[in-house]
Amino acid sequence: MLRRQNSPADASRFVVVGLGNPGREYANTLHNVGQLAVELLASRTSSNLKTGKDRALVAETRVSGAPTVLAVPVTFMNDSGNAVSALVRRFRLDDMSRLVIVHDELDLEPGSVRIKIGGGFAGHNGLRSINQHLKTADFVRVRIGVGKPRTKEQGADHVLAPMPTAVRKAMDVNIAVAADAVEAVIAHGALAAMTEFNGK
Repeated sequence: MLRRQNSPADASRFVVVGLGNPGREYANTLHNVGQLAVELLASRTSSNLKTGKDRALVAETRVSGAPTVLAVPVTFMNDSGNAVSALVRRFRLDDMSRLVIVHDELDLEPGSVRIKIGGGFAGHNGLRSINQHLKTADFVRVRIGVGKPRTKEQGADHVLAPMPTAVRKAMDVNIAVAADAVEAVIAHGALAAMTEFNGK
């Protein structure tokens, strides 16, 4: 049996992963805004996300001049760590400051985009799964605010129901800002990008 070959190590490479759920029924939901941001980055770089070996759609491209892997897991959100850990192994990513996870954030108001390094998961099962597989939370996060539902019981419906047209139109602006934030992280580093974006 042939063994799968990992890509050569490249200390300048970034891996950017947009979290979401697979399937058309989830494509237009708040839980998938991370995926939508990475799809926008692929469009900006004229790249096509293609079925890969690591339970993810993958494009190898350049973002802000740096070699970058854009990826969208084809696992469900709760199993995001399976895809992310496979990507980290395949592309021999040792420096977690070069792993950027883009995701929805209940603790941020809609319209806000923030960058964070490490920290807790605030109930986000995708982040929890990634931490369980990588044994670290020291990756960079680009957090897209989706706001909290009125009650905890409404949490799943809040992030998994299709976005109404007006909500999607407003969220598309935030998704574009999140893509800008990823470009800034890659171009200038997470700390400089935090200074630029977290004060807005």
